[in-house]
Amino acid sequence: MKSRRVLIGFTTFIFLTFTSTVLAQSTAIVGATAYTMGPQGTIENATIVIEDGRFVSISAGGVVPAGATTVDANNKIVTPGLFTPIGFLGLVEVGFSAGPLDMMQRGDQFTASFDVADAFNPRSTLIAVNRIEGVTRAIITPSPGFPDETGNMGHVLAGLAAMVNLGGANDSLEQRSIAMMVSLGESGSGYAGGSRAGAVLMLRSALDEAASYAVKPGELEDYNMSLSDLVALQGVLNGEVPLFVDVDRASDISVLIDVVAEYGVRAIIVGGTEAWMLADELADADIAVVLAPQDILPGNFDRLNARRESAGILAEAGVTIAFADGQSHTHNARNITQSAGNAVAYGLSRDDAMRAITLAPAEIFGVADRVGSIEVGKEADVVIWPADPLELTSYPEQVYIKGNAVEMTSRQTLLRDRYLQTDSDTPPAYRK
Repeated sequence: MKSRRVLIGFTTFIFLTFTSTVLAQSTAIVGATAYTMGPQGTIENATIVIEDGRFVSISAGGVVPAGATTVDANNKIVTPGLFTPIGFLGLVEVGFSAGPLDMMQRGDQFTASFDVADAFNPRSTLIAVNRIEGVTRAIITPSPGFPDETGNMGHVLAGLAAMVNLGGANDSLEQRSIAMMVSLGESGSGYAGGSRAGAVLMLRSALDEAASYAVKPGELEDYNMSLSDLVALQGVLNGEVPLFVDVDRASDISVLIDVVAEYGVRAIIVGGTEAWMLADELADADIAVVLAPQDILPGNFDRLNARRESAGILAEAGVTIAFADGQSHTHNARNITQSAGNAVAYGLSRDDAMRAITLAPAEIFGVADRVGSIEVGKEADVVIWPADPLELTSYPEQVYIKGNAVEMTSRQTLLRDRYLQTDSDTPPAYRK
């Protein structure tokens, strides 16, 4: 009996954490208003045909291929899958639990080369929670750790980010080394002896050592950084890997613009509370900004000039913007629709707001040729909505990742259904 209970418990766990997908060689979504976020714009009465995980046809009132599975989306809205540009999905379950925080970087032995992709769990329960609300792609990032009980702490360079899909399968890890996490400003000062100037110096020193190593890769001099860190930084120097910089204050952003110009590297800002004050300079430097528009409380002196209109100001200047949830990049990554809606209320165009949660993140991280919009040839990440996606009470009816319809359940929905069985005489602990 005991072994049977163990088997049943294990089976239940598998059901909760694994994703079932309905595989179809050809699917046609018909009758919807499609916000393609691509050159075709918005299409009424759209017919979207998906084959082998990719879009093969998008047109108004198009013909459904023979044998295709037809999905009636009449009077509904179809968008590309949502793309969250920062967070720890698959790297943490409960932040203050006894389990490891796999995104946490500490120590000086491995900094720039710390790679969270090796710890990614595609079957995390948090993935399903966000997936059923439309999130299909995510950037997972390292984070520098505060001192532990031995005094071991994080570094200004926290390591390498990756892109994943939220399909829950073994092939969910899409691309390693998509960006390198850096902390400047007040957050960076905590890892550099208490001074923001020290944080910038540590970044410059790392780039200088990597440049020196590039000239003489076979000779190991007395570098402060490890060999693996120097190798990881080569991608930054040659422009393949952008710096993903956590920074808020305008003066610190101005210094970052100078560093980008001096070293010829690419950069993306996350946070960017005062970035609106340098909108034109950021546009000229081609530096994108990942914002949390509703997160405007001045939690520190780097955020004194926070304003709700910042997204609209940056977009108007030509800065590419994307949205992240301000309270939790991970557990509530799905709230990027609320971020977009709030930005619209304060001046951002609706089209730019939708781009900021779909195509813009794909452009920022260099994967727009694969995802981010409904275009022929791209991977078919699609969400069917019953109403406006930016409305708080609007939840997806169906989500597709690479053309596969995902099971619209999560640990939360299963618990909800279990405890709402008011017609059952069985105690909750014994319900399925």
